[in-house]
Amino acid sequence: MIKRQTTGSIVCPNCGKLISANSKKCFFCGRRNPGLWGYGPAIQKLLGNGSMVPLIVGASIILYVLSILFDPSALFQTRGMLSILSPSGEALDKLGMTGRYAMANGRWWTLITAIYLHGGVLHILFNMLWLRQLGFMVERLFGSSRSFLIFTISGAVGFYISDMVGIMFTVGASGSIFGLLGALVYFGRRRGGELGTAIYRQVGMWAIILFVMGFMMPGVNNLAHAGGFVGGYLSAMWLGYHEMKRETQSHHIAALAVIVLTGACFVLEIFF
Repeated sequence: MIKRQTTGSIVCPNCGKLISANSKKCFFCGRRNPGLWGYGPAIQKLLGNGSMVPLIVGASIILYVLSILFDPSALFQTRGMLSILSPSGEALDKLGMTGRYAMANGRWWTLITAIYLHGGVLHILFNMLWLRQLGFMVERLFGSSRSFLIFTISGAVGFYISDMVGIMFTVGASGSIFGLLGALVYFGRRRGGELGTAIYRQVGMWAIILFVMGFMMPGVNNLAHAGGFVGGYLSAMWLGYHEMKRETQSHHIAALAVIVLTGACFVLEIFF
């Protein structure tokens, strides 16, 4: 349960100065209702100081297990190494697989739900390993709220592009992961210096290798990868990183809204 704080002092989530918890407006920066009716410090602690990576990994694993349990017979229909322990198409469709078919039927919410679904054990393993590798790095540079926004925006943009081009069925977090790559490339180019140059060169090499591997492997949605990369680069440019401006209350509220939206998208998939 989120606890309220209506007395004492809090740190203004916009300017970082110490203010009264019940202030209607920050004395220093003018931010209205900086305490968010007492919930501001709890939201700051939840989204500003924590990490979204374990939550994304946990949600993806739970949904992968559910996709298997929906149709266990699919486990015995292996069609190659990449399809080991793969859920059936019917199970993935029930949970929110996206693609031209879903969009043609008005299921726009699958642009988000499909990010958390995976087509096999190797698919989810590789994606979660890359998420852990890149996610914590992006969080250190952008903050957890902005990182989650970049992750979600990138995945949705990548899927939207591939859906509109004509990919019939697709799932996976790889578009979002390419979005994290795009955000790091933007950071490296924008910041410059020794740190920026090192990150730009390292992450740029990872991006090239992953793009090339995508064209060498069957069934990979390279359009979603490219769209996710562009979405990540542009959303990072829009949101900024710590050295440009610190995370604000607006970022935390936006991230919380996207978390609620993600849950609502799965509810829509269940009932519609």
